[in-house]
Amino acid sequence: MFSQSEENYIKAIYHLEVSPNKGISTNAIAEKLETKASSVTDMIKKLSEKELVAYKKYQGVKLTFHGRKVAANIVRKHRLWEVFLVEKLNFSWDEVHDVAEQLEHIQSPKLINQLDALLGFPTHDPHGDPIPDKDGNLNMIDKKLLSTLEINEIGLCVGVEDSSSEFLQYLDKKNIELGKTIKVIEKEEFDNSVIIEINQKRISVSNKIANNLYIKTS
Repeated sequence: MFSQSEENYIKAIYHLEVSPNKGISTNAIAEKLETKASSVTDMIKKLSEKELVAYKKYQGVKLTFHGRKVAANIVRKHRLWEVFLVEKLNFSWDEVHDVAEQLEHIQSPKLINQLDALLGFPTHDPHGDPIPDKDGNLNMIDKKLLSTLEINEIGLCVGVEDSSSEFLQYLDKKNIELGKTIKVIEKEEFDNSVIIEINQKRISVSNKIANNLYIKTS
C-alpha cells in the first residue's frame, strides 16, 4: 500500500521515463508535479527505501523493476477509468482526466480486473494512450506527429500529445476526433501551419496543433 502522494510521484517518473536506462532529474519531477525540488528530494528518499526507485547523484532517478510495475498499474487504472467514464457515463474526453486522477488510487485489484472485462479489455484510452495490461505490458502502435507528415500523406488520427481540456475542447470545435482520416494538403513555410483535409473539408491548423496530434499512416 502506498500513499496517494507516493503514487503520484511514481506515476510522474513513469511518464517522464522515455528510456528506463536514462535517469530523470529532480527538477524535471518537480516541474511535472508543480512542486519544490526539495519536496521531490524528500519523497525520492522514501521511495528509495521502499525499493521503488534508484537514485544516483548526477544520474537522476530511475524506477526499479518493482517501481515500474507499480507505476504501470496506476496508469492502467487511470486509463481504464477514463474509458469507463466516456463509454458508460457519457463524459466527454476533455472531462475525464481529473476524475480518473481520483479513481486511480482505489486499491482493489478485483474491481479493476472486472472493470477491464466489463469494458471488453480496451487497449487504448479515449485520448489514444495505450493501457497497460495486468502485467504492465503496453500495446504500442506506430504513430507520428501530424507536423512530420509530407504533403499528400494520409493517416488516421490515433492520439494526442496534449490532453488538457483546453486542447481537447479546441479539437471538438474543429471536429477533429480519434479515428478520423486526415490528409495533408499543404504546409506553410512562413509559420509551419498545415492545411489538412478531414471530414471532406479543408481546414488550417497551427504548428502547435500539428505538434500535438498523432497520426498512424500505415
